[in-house]
Amino acid sequence: PVKVTPKVLDRGMRLTPTERDRLLIASAAQLARRRQARGLKLNAPEATAIVADAVIEAARDGARLREAVEAGQHALSADDVMDGVAALVPDVWVEAVFDDGSRLVVVSEPFGPAGQAGQPGHVAVHNEEIPDLEPTLELTVENTSDVPISVTSHFHFFEVNPRLRFDRAAAYGMRLAVGAGETVRFEPHSEETVPLCPIGGARVAVGFAGLVDGALDEPGTKELALAKARATGFLSTAEGGAE
Repeated sequence: PVKVTPKVLDRGMRLTPTERDRLLIASAAQLARRRQARGLKLNAPEATAIVADAVIEAARDGARLREAVEAGQHALSADDVMDGVAALVPDVWVEAVFDDGSRLVVVSEPFGPAGQAGQPGHVAVHNEEIPDLEPTLELTVENTSDVPISVTSHFHFFEVNPRLRFDRAAAYGMRLAVGAGETVRFEPHSEETVPLCPIGGARVAVGFAGLVDGALDEPGTKELALAKARATGFLSTAEGGAE
C-alpha cells in the first residue's frame, strides 16, 4: 500500500501587536495563577497580569466599563500579593475591547490601599515642575458613543476609539498636549476641543489600533493608514471619512 500524506497549507496566524500583547498578558496571568495555586504570594508583574487579564476577559464577555473595573478590583486581595506590591502598583492600566470599541481601563488600588510611609514598598513622590507643552493644533472631538471614552497623553490620537469623530487626517502623528500619564475624558454624546502636539522621539507608532505599526513619516504610510481607518469604520469629519 502507498501511504499518502495530505498536504497541509500553512497560512500562518497574523496578529497585530495589540493582539500579541493580549496573548502575552493571558499567558502571564495563567502562569501567575499556577504559582498562586501552589500557595505562593504574587510579585508585582504576576499580580498585574492577573488584574489586567480579568479586565480584558470581562470586556470580552460583554461587560460595561464599570463592570470591567470591578472585575479587576476583585481579581486579587492584599493577602494574595507580596509585601509592598500594593504600594508599588497603585493602579493598573490596560486597554480592553468592549462591544463599542477599545477603551483604556484604569483599576485603582487593585490589591487594596497602598503601604504607608516607612513600610515595605512605599513610594515617595516628589512634585517637580514639568515644562508646559506647546500645542500646535486644536481639534474639536465628538463622542458619538453611549459611554465615556478616555484617552491617555501619549496615545497616537489618529488611532483613538473609532466612535470619536474628528479630523483624523489632521491628527496623524499627533498626541494630546498634556502631561505624561494624564488622560482626557470625553463624555457620551458631547463635544470637546483638545490641544495636540506632534509625537516626538523616533516617531514610531506600534500597537494602538494597528493602523500604522511603524515609522509615522515613511512615504505612503499616512495614506495607507487613512485608507485602513476608512475601511474599518473610524469616524472622521474630514472629506472621505467613515460615517
